[in-house]
Parts: sequence; C-alpha cells; structure tokens
Amino acid sequence: MARGVSGTVPDGVRLIAANRDTPDGLSALSGESFDAVIDVARRPSHVRHALAQLGDRVGHWVYVSSCSVYADHSVPGRTPADTPLLPPATPEQDDAAGENYGPAKVACEQALVEAVGPDRVFLCRAGLIVGPGDRFNRFDYWVSRLARGGEVLAPGAPDESAQWVDVRDLAAWLLRAAEQRLAGAYDGIGAPLARGDFFAGIAAALGTSPELTWADQEFLLGQGVSEWMGPRSLPMWASLPEYAGFMTRDVSGSLAAGLITRPLADTVRDTYAWLPDAGDRTRASGIDPADEAALLAAFHAAHPRP
Repeated sequence: MARGVSGTVPDGVRLIAANRDTPDGLSALSGESFDAVIDVARRPSHVRHALAQLGDRVGHWVYVSSCSVYADHSVPGRTPADTPLLPPATPEQDDAAGENYGPAKVACEQALVEAVGPDRVFLCRAGLIVGPGDRFNRFDYWVSRLARGGEVLAPGAPDESAQWVDVRDLAAWLLRAAEQRLAGAYDGIGAPLARGDFFAGIAAALGTSPELTWADQEFLLGQGVSEWMGPRSLPMWASLPEYAGFMTRDVSGSLAAGLITRPLADTVRDTYAWLPDAGDRTRASGIDPADEAALLAAFHAAHPRP
C-alpha cells in the first residue's frame, strides 16, 4: 500500500494506492487481512489511522523507527533497554520535520504498543541506512571521495567510530522479524567500526591509496564545516562529547535476533557502481573538491608539518 506516485512495483506484488492523510485513507484495504504490516510512517496520525482501520486484522506489526528517538547520545555502548527516550509528540504535533522527527517517532512507537500490545510489535530503531539509491550522500560521499584518491580531509580522529547498515540487510531483517513474530525494541544498525578502519576498508574495496589528513573538530567547526549531513558537511562525523554514543551503539542484541550485515567492501562496491546514476548531491551532504582543497591548505597553515 502506497500513494503510487513514485517508484515501480516489483513483479508479483499487488499495489493498492491510498493516501494516509485522512482517517479513512486506508478504506481501499477494507475486507483485507494481513499476516504482518511493515510500516515506515513518521507522522503519528498515519499510525493511528492504520491502527483504527487495520488493528484487528493484522497478525504482527513491524515498525521502522529511528535512533533519533533517544534523548541522550553522549554515552557509548548503550542499548535500547538503557537509553532514555525523548518525550513523545503531542496529538497536536503531527509534523515530523526537523526537531519534531524524534518525538514523532516516539509517539508512533507508543501508539502501536498501546493499541496492539508489546508481544505483537517489533520496533526497529534504524541508524544510518546506506547503499545504492541513498538520497542523502552521507555514506557514498566517502565512497566517491576515497575513489578519487589524493589528500583527503578526514574529520575527528581515526579511533572514533562509524556505524551504518546496508539497506538490503535491514530490509531482509524486517522480513525475518515479521515471519518469526519478533517483538521488542532493537537498534537496526551494524556494529561500530573505528573511522580509520572504515576509511581503510573503503579504500581497499576501491583499490585506492588516499592520504588521510585528520582535522580536529575545533578546526572544522571554526571553519564552518557542518557535522553529519547538509551543505558543506563532512558526513558520518558528530562532535564530542555530546555525540560520543551516536555511532557506538551496542547492537549485540540485534545481531543475536537475526540481523545479518554484509562486509563493508560489498556495500562499497555496489554503491560505487550506482554512483554514475546519483548525480551531484554535495548540497545534500559533503564538500566540493575546491572547498576541500582550501580547507586542507588552511589546516596545514595552522598545523605546520615538522
């Protein structure tokens, strides 16, 4: 079930076009029953409408939430069981944009658990989702940048962490969760990897030997470089100590519950093969080559090599 205004329908799948903005937006599903629902909604009203219309005709609910539901990202190695959540959005706060995104996802989670019970709901709190087709240029910025080689402006320090999940691995886990009636809250993300090893793994998969120049966060923030995503940003980097736990989540529970993650090299090669179709997305995330060269020159001027 989707609006049917973008993408294509895979072979063997029946599309039912519907719009969830109205309370009766799922009326096209009347008379249908479902073994499971996989829902990616971000607006609490969409979840409440689905519960009102489908709640007694669904065997199991799989909800794709987000690590943005957590209220604190400063402590490394936390799990869903020991990380506090943000306050949920109120019924009047149905906009999930910007700072409302995390509270809206909390409200969606709570509506599901309250309506159908914890034993029939799988909450997948996804982290950074990457791979071919990603629109936000966070992971693949580094693929394209390390493919070019040369001197690379690397953020932070090599022992800081990076954490991600290939979209295909996440999708496979969601299906297994539905089939196995997995319940509870889990982080949908792979195990963390030191950023130095992350860059080395990308370079090895591409067969390049870039020179990494590690710039501390004080320099980068002072130069107006943004964290994580957006124009003129260095992706997969977040300042410390506020975000010391942001890409260091303990996902041992998720791995034990069936999340299987492919080697980094496989994601890198598949993403690199897709890049010619991606276009220029430095406005989504990343730094253009001329700007990077200027930043490197400024860094070396402030930190002369011996």
